[in-house]
Amino acid sequence: MGENRDNIMQWVCEMALSDSQTALKSLYMSYFGRLMRFVSLYVSSPTESEEIVSDTFLALWNSRQQLPGVANFDSYIYTIARHKAISYYRKQNMEKISLDEVSIDLFTSTETTPEEDLISQEGIKRLNMAIESLPAKCKVAFKLIREDKLKYKEAADILDISVKTLEAHLANAVRKLREALAEDTSI
Repeated sequence: MGENRDNIMQWVCEMALSDSQTALKSLYMSYFGRLMRFVSLYVSSPTESEEIVSDTFLALWNSRQQLPGVANFDSYIYTIARHKAISYYRKQNMEKISLDEVSIDLFTSTETTPEEDLISQEGIKRLNMAIESLPAKCKVAFKLIREDKLKYKEAADILDISVKTLEAHLANAVRKLREALAEDTSI
């Protein structure tokens, strides 16, 4: 997250105490991308994901008076988004979708030669394919910790599982990634 926790808490307090729509907009800009990625783990349509994220912020606005009592805002907003996504999923009465369309940009390019860029892009592509082939629970845990850089406790709260279960999912994900990448001798 590009914003520091002090800014986040300032915006939360402004929204709660002063009904500040500017603070809501700042929170929206700060969390929109991460919530879209998170919700897309539950919903295949980008349009539906965007609607769920918007509903998340509407619920946040409607419960703004309770926000000063929230100890961990990250967990709070992710939990709202998860509940909205699960509710949508149940209403659609569908099986959980494949997440093959979700892309992960784990690395950023630095000053390199075209050959190094090509080799790096191929490695990233193989890594992304390996991540996407993970079992759903391992994949979600891996993305929350490695991509969104949440703490174990925060990710466990969002997924409504214990930290030990989260650690087991992560260990399983890393083991499966090692196996998948070891099979690919071109890495």
